[in-house]
Amino acid sequence: MRRRTVVVAASVCAAFAAVLVLASQRSPSAEIEVHRDLVYAAAAGADLKLDLALPKAAKGPLPTVVFLHGEGWRAGRRQQMNHFIEGMARLGYVGVTPDYRLVPGARFPAQVEDCKAAIRWLRAHAAEYGIRADRIGVVGFSAGGHLAAMLGLTGMQDGLEGTGGNAGQSSRVQAVVSFFGPTDFSTRDWPADLEKEVIVPFLGGSWADRPDVYRKASPISYASAQAPPFLFVHGTDDRLVPVDQSRRLAARLERLGVPARVIEFEGEGHGFSDAVNQKAMQQMLDFLGMQLKK
Repeated sequence: MRRRTVVVAASVCAAFAAVLVLASQRSPSAEIEVHRDLVYAAAAGADLKLDLALPKAAKGPLPTVVFLHGEGWRAGRRQQMNHFIEGMARLGYVGVTPDYRLVPGARFPAQVEDCKAAIRWLRAHAAEYGIRADRIGVVGFSAGGHLAAMLGLTGMQDGLEGTGGNAGQSSRVQAVVSFFGPTDFSTRDWPADLEKEVIVPFLGGSWADRPDVYRKASPISYASAQAPPFLFVHGTDDRLVPVDQSRRLAARLERLGVPARVIEFEGEGHGFSDAVNQKAMQQMLDFLGMQLKK
């Protein structure tokens, strides 16, 4: 699964580069500045860091997009998303990619707590980096899609804020894009080897042993009318995270009156072909523009 996810990340980045060229022709790209290794919190004695990119000539606070890497909550690096944050900066956003703790060193809910701490840090430093604090979106891939959905759906009352600092700031986001991310662990509609190798280590046990944790880790458990708009992007032939995971949460949100859309790519799996990736990246940009550049 790790090798497959690395390939997916590289392919998606290449597709984003192609879409960025076209987008920049319509909206000329700007020179950017990149801040790397910014410490946003500390956990278990180690610093958690993020990378941030923004246009050099930005006028006024800008909408911000946070990108969360995948690889099963157990691998991956924020640097895999650097192409995205730099590209978004050229399109007039602040782009951010944070670390989060990984399995086996940390289990759920550590990963959610870390992502929430990153959002709070961004709001606390909004003036310093030209961030429009009321226009923060999040994009995640696979496991990162799960974390993105958790950011979109959970609030202070859910007990997932952690102790990562800036407690006076909100961890809420205003738009969510999930690329083939899990939304409901209680269904257990996964390959048996994926459950054993990835989900059980992440959640600390089996469904039979920890049903309460499986529900607590499921974004669908927190769906409410207060959720921000969601975009789900999924392949119909995904054998790792079935497309029905996106469909179910989108349907629940729509019933609650929340704008939610699933874009399905027929015959695509957990990661897309190059041509489909380009279409998916354009859909992502259109959605983020609509939701964050109001």
